[in-house]
Amino acid sequence: MKFESPIKRRKSKKIWVGDVAVGGDAPVAVQSMTNTETCDVEATVAQIKALQDAGADIVRVSVPSMEAAEAFKEIKKKTSIPLVADIHFDYKIALKVAEYGVDCLRINPGNIGKEDRIKAVIDCAKEKNIPIRIGVNAGSLEKDLQKKYGEPTPEALVESAMRHVNILRAHDFDNFKVSLKASDVFMTVAAYRMIADQIEQPLHLGITEAGGFRSGAVKSAVGLGMLLMDGIGDTIRVSLAADPIEEIKVGFDILKSLKIRSKGINFIACPSCSRQNFDVVQTMNELEERLEDVTTPLDVAIIGCVVNGPGEAKEVDVGLTGGSPNNLLYLDGKPDHKLANTTLVDDLERNIRSKIAAKEAQESQVIAKA
Repeated sequence: MKFESPIKRRKSKKIWVGDVAVGGDAPVAVQSMTNTETCDVEATVAQIKALQDAGADIVRVSVPSMEAAEAFKEIKKKTSIPLVADIHFDYKIALKVAEYGVDCLRINPGNIGKEDRIKAVIDCAKEKNIPIRIGVNAGSLEKDLQKKYGEPTPEALVESAMRHVNILRAHDFDNFKVSLKASDVFMTVAAYRMIADQIEQPLHLGITEAGGFRSGAVKSAVGLGMLLMDGIGDTIRVSLAADPIEEIKVGFDILKSLKIRSKGINFIACPSCSRQNFDVVQTMNELEERLEDVTTPLDVAIIGCVVNGPGEAKEVDVGLTGGSPNNLLYLDGKPDHKLANTTLVDDLERNIRSKIAAKEAQESQVIAKA
């Protein structure tokens, strides 16, 4: 019997970013942000579509100027995934992208300006049913909070967030989510744990400015993993100084490892040793590259020898155990047939895709009967 996740999600209000539900009983959404020049419509649209193909649920786009807002109008027309506009300081940009059909506004009410400007943005969001994300970062805390706390702290992040929350509440607006990000794992985790008990709105998780691909992925996995294990988090972004597509892949891998959400193949593979009867590392590299397009959940074990191979293979949809002279393939936990090293990757890909097709057909039949 497969082990189920023991995680109990924090109860939160459900909001909608376009057609994607965030919070409540909705799956944890995975998002990323474009790093193209927003005014380069063609490049930005291409990156958004690539992120969507990689599995992104939501994409954020920086809109720092009115020129970028006009570009956003064209970007929105040419894409179908929900888009969040990242806006600071100029309330008129928020009003403009709202007119152009933005699905969510990422702002801090406190830096939009005077009360009448804040009210204008909130009233517009109310009228058009556009949610707002309050985004607090340790690197851009208000000056008075920097003076009060001396340095960024979890308490400072929460106080900043609650200031913005209270502004929205004062205007009877509850269609929002909140993020409190720092590059420090402990600070981020502590801040989210503190605010999780103070508000009912969804929480957007992230370790901001986490680093390059490897170090950032590790830091994000540790920090987000701690929070997700607590049941905290309704949408996530893995911030990497890398191709944004990698953010989506790592995000899903984190959720997959905690059995929170399944997308694509969950590979179980040994690190290999002198007992291996085939090149495990090369086989895994080739399989991951070839099967990158797969979105159907499937468990696949690739084990190089007979020590742990049979045990792992019996628990997955497709399993391979190294053997001499041939390797043994398991389907649905049972030995099925042998595979030679000479055509190993081709044979594995064919069997995996066949299993996926059968699984999809079975699911279609269930839906049709429902």
